[in-house]
Amino acid sequence: MLNKITTIANTEDKKRLLSNFFSLSVLQGVNYILPLLTLPYLVRVLGVEYFGLLAFATAMIAYFNIITDYGFNLTATRDISIHRENKDKVVEIFSSVMTIKVILMCLSFTLLTVLVFSFEKFSQYWEVYFLTFGTVIGQVLFPIWFFQGMERMKYITYLNILSKSLFTVAIFIFVQEKSDFWVVPLLTSIGFVITGILSLLLIRKKFGVCFKMQKTETIKYYFIDGWHIFLSRIYVNIYTTTNTILLGLFANNTAVGYYAIAEKIVMAIGGLFEPANQTIYPYLAKKYKDNFTHFTQFIKNTAIIFLVVSFSLVLISEYFKDEIVYLITGDYSIEISLILSILLIRVLTFPFGSLFSNSLIIMNNKKDFLRVMNYTVIINLVLVPPSIYFFQEIGLVVSFVVVLILHTFLLLYYLTRTIKLQRILHDK
Repeated sequence: MLNKITTIANTEDKKRLLSNFFSLSVLQGVNYILPLLTLPYLVRVLGVEYFGLLAFATAMIAYFNIITDYGFNLTATRDISIHRENKDKVVEIFSSVMTIKVILMCLSFTLLTVLVFSFEKFSQYWEVYFLTFGTVIGQVLFPIWFFQGMERMKYITYLNILSKSLFTVAIFIFVQEKSDFWVVPLLTSIGFVITGILSLLLIRKKFGVCFKMQKTETIKYYFIDGWHIFLSRIYVNIYTTTNTILLGLFANNTAVGYYAIAEKIVMAIGGLFEPANQTIYPYLAKKYKDNFTHFTQFIKNTAIIFLVVSFSLVLISEYFKDEIVYLITGDYSIEISLILSILLIRVLTFPFGSLFSNSLIIMNNKKDFLRVMNYTVIINLVLVPPSIYFFQEIGLVVSFVVVLILHTFLLLYYLTRTIKLQRILHDK
């Protein structure tokens, strides 16, 4: 009887995992396809100058998204997953996190206002920056972490596809000439905000969760809990974005272009693992709470699958690298193919960064997680700048791949050590 119940439970778990994985895979596909539809149209209608303005505004506002996201996409997802059966606890988590995000959003808006009206470069097109900030408001209103924690990712998919599809159609209807450049961030922001509002209504109707004011001590607890993850996001931004900036300073725009094209190809391939890691994260959090042995075994099994799949993708991509470059650029570029060939090694590390990091976070070992991030930033600063200075884009690719490999092994080392220590505690 017990075996039968266990089998049913395992079957339900697998069904839910497959459903969530499928939903996130569809969402990932939509995120790739829809921008490709609007990109050539916007460049042609708006021209390079206005398209560049919108791209710059989006990049700047992205920093405010990092601030308001804080570390909640991991910590809040974990907490919701663990306490999903406890309605009062779920309300506490939801309300506390939303309160913190709104406060951070207000601080971000204040900072944006100061920046825009302090520098002529920003004030000249102030409306673009404020309209683009609407995406921050939308992301604050849309608690993706709640749906991930509840393992109901299909709702994320439905809402995002609805929003982004409407936005894509609206672009072709309302953006007809260069003077319509401000309409693009307006439409984008409206789509984000509407999706956010619909998600809050859905949470109230489907899960019966409403916002309730929380004590200052409770809010402070969740703020401190997400601090390490927030720092890690800042660190990741430092050792990824900074490398490209350094390449532009030490080399030239052509070198940056070669690297950027190869990087986009590798990111697209590595992005295939994102739905898998997003899907299993709340599942891992629950397994850690329920059965530590199953938790560690699941990590091991997942790592083996990731290694086989990533190695296969590298081999296939390496074999067709020239054709891939031609498909993207319309030219058989030897320079880009060489960079791509080296950078493809990054695909081998791609799935493990999230898997190992998420596992450390689930086991509440933020100290070692942050230690790894500190080591990675230091190694990057030691290796990458001189490599770029002497060998330009090839130096960047080789040194950055080395940094990522060391980063992955550091995560594996601390994860293995943490599992051993916690296994001893569980055995007691």
